[in-house]
Amino acid sequence: MSMETVAARGLVLLGCGKMGGAMLQGWLAGGLPPSSVWVNDPNPSAWVQGTGVRVNQDLPSAPAIVLVAVKPQMMAAALPSLAAMGGGGTLFVSVAAGTPIAHFEQVLGVGTPIVRAMPNTPAAIGKGITAMIGNAHATPAHLDLSQQLLSAVGQVLRLQDEGQLDAVTGLSGSGPAYVFHLIECMAAAGQAMGLPADMAMQLAKATVAGAGALAESAQESPAQLRQNVTSPNGTTQAGLEVLMNPETGLPPLVAATVAAATHRSIELRNG
Repeated sequence: MSMETVAARGLVLLGCGKMGGAMLQGWLAGGLPPSSVWVNDPNPSAWVQGTGVRVNQDLPSAPAIVLVAVKPQMMAAALPSLAAMGGGGTLFVSVAAGTPIAHFEQVLGVGTPIVRAMPNTPAAIGKGITAMIGNAHATPAHLDLSQQLLSAVGQVLRLQDEGQLDAVTGLSGSGPAYVFHLIECMAAAGQAMGLPADMAMQLAKATVAGAGALAESAQESPAQLRQNVTSPNGTTQAGLEVLMNPETGLPPLVAATVAAATHRSIELRNG
């Protein structure tokens, strides 16, 4: 299955909030014809209605792909209406948090090719990272096409098993919030050291954003980049001695943070 097949047979986007809208924007920019896309959403934005896609119209009987991007609490109402598309001809790709592959198979039939994916919120600006896993009926071609579609909002990686999604949730799914709080803390600390609040916030945002971009683009590891800016007995070393303390610093705190989010993901999955 290729993007040409998608254009010919159609793509159904179930739910078009921030995540669905970001993906739609990427697909249209990549050349997918608006007339090949059906959006099913109770409150479509003015932007979506102005793209030329088919909004809340009768769906094709056998589209190439259904991409599920509804909120988890809306899943029970939305998915059964698509049950007739299950069984093998249509690939289902879900970016809905917390809904396991087994649930889709129960509603759509075990012969349905299903890919479950976990993007994160920077996908809204094309800077996301998405982890994906397919069921037994998702072929290599299905996985390649899913990766191509999900790449519209950032990087994509493939998992070995669905259970890894809990750790992905704890690390990259919830992770943007950890970084936002780090920015808050850095800004507050700068203010405590005598900087005006707006200046401290600007410095904190730019520092985190710039360091992240450098870490992603540099050949060196983050550990090497850290060492590169740490002069012996200098200011950075003084700060890192506090931050890197194995008992009171960042290592145990981050480990506990990611573990707590991962364990909560497991609890939610198990009901």
